[in-house]
Amino acid sequence: MLELTPNLNMNSKKALYVQLYEYIKKEIKDGSIVPFTKLPAKRKLAIHLQVSKNTVEAAYEQLLAEGYIESISRKGYFVCKIEQMVHIEDSGDRIEEVPFQEKSYKFDFTQTGIDTNAFPFNMYRKIVNEIWQPHNNELLFLGHPQGEASLREEITNYLYESRGVRCSASQIVLGAGTQILVKLLFQLLKGSNYAVENPGYHRKMVVFEQGEARVQMLSLDRDGICIADLENSNANVVFVTPSHQFPYGMIMPITRRMQLLQWAKKEESRYIIEDDYDSEFRYSGKPIPALQGLDTEGKVIYMGTLSKALLPSLRMSYMVLPKKLIKKYQQQYLFYTQSVSRMDQEVIRRFLNEGYWEKHIHKMRVVYRKKRDRLVFEIEKYFSNRVEVIGEDSGLHILLKVHNGMREEELIQEAAKHSIKIYPVSTYYKDGTAPENVVLLGFAILSEGEIAKAIQLLHTAWFTRK
Repeated sequence: MLELTPNLNMNSKKALYVQLYEYIKKEIKDGSIVPFTKLPAKRKLAIHLQVSKNTVEAAYEQLLAEGYIESISRKGYFVCKIEQMVHIEDSGDRIEEVPFQEKSYKFDFTQTGIDTNAFPFNMYRKIVNEIWQPHNNELLFLGHPQGEASLREEITNYLYESRGVRCSASQIVLGAGTQILVKLLFQLLKGSNYAVENPGYHRKMVVFEQGEARVQMLSLDRDGICIADLENSNANVVFVTPSHQFPYGMIMPITRRMQLLQWAKKEESRYIIEDDYDSEFRYSGKPIPALQGLDTEGKVIYMGTLSKALLPSLRMSYMVLPKKLIKKYQQQYLFYTQSVSRMDQEVIRRFLNEGYWEKHIHKMRVVYRKKRDRLVFEIEKYFSNRVEVIGEDSGLHILLKVHNGMREEELIQEAAKHSIKIYPVSTYYKDGTAPENVVLLGFAILSEGEIAKAIQLLHTAWFTRK
């Protein structure tokens, strides 16, 4: 009679039945228990090991499910003959985690963050708690592929009131970030030739490149993309940021906008993708209406985000498709499931519907304007005419052109020696034409005091002789 003598650890976090199952499985795989051997009866083994019958039964059931043993009626459990048993040994090789950021800095001038101290934690928690109740169990299931109709209706109203965008809720498609929506557009506009701003937001360019799209770079002047370059290209889709060009911050005037719309009207296949990524934060003059509001021919695809103004980890963006494209999308691409959870959608719907979104945007506009003012003040105080500030009228970053003989890489390295992280502008160029002495400074995550201290240290890093 087979006698099993596993060393069961009664104090282990691993369940007893798992320990027993693993022991018997190892004995079978090693050949210590040969095929067709009868295992002890459950009650006898339980008494022998001083464990409950349920423990032995659970171990046997797992072995049975995996095919190591079989149950023969009125006879008991027997070890199966397993042909060509494969022994998999741990090679010890591990894929190393790629560090997200190799070094931490005391002062980080990133342009992707928010002021977490101003986030409405209490209101957000209140809304989540009110929503996350048993009577809202429909939120546990998949929703509409374009996003919930109630949220799309709120976005429609918000866009009309704040940006002059004219659309219906049925034209809006939600997605977990702009990059996902760009990928959908790439499918929707399959076979198109694209033109993008140079410089421009490189993460969106990567989507085109990975899809092996035909992409042409368009140079910029003080008013945005050069229409002549666009006319001379073979592009039929152009990607622009007319309300706040990234990263330089220029605003496309009405004359250039009308020229762009005229270009799109000349051919049926032509479209303009308008990325309105941070239009909420403008610090001087009136808000600039969206290009889409001027479009009467259904040529503008409008894209925006609800993440940048509230919290980046939310990952909620949207696009407004012209009527012709939304019909094609609904006919061919509704098999894509919605990438934004219904819970998050309902939270943002409440924010918009109950006025919290507008209050938060107004509050953050004041907060960020003060930070922008402090940043510009400290730059003028320490650097005077030895630097040029570019694009300070809107958004959450500025560009700094530094006249000290250092190149971009040197400026970044010297700043890092004082635990300050600033960012290259060359990242956003695709043809090697980036200026040698321009860097990017975001200001959302830093306090006014941190901004002042960091600028003082930058002056030391860049202009104090060693």
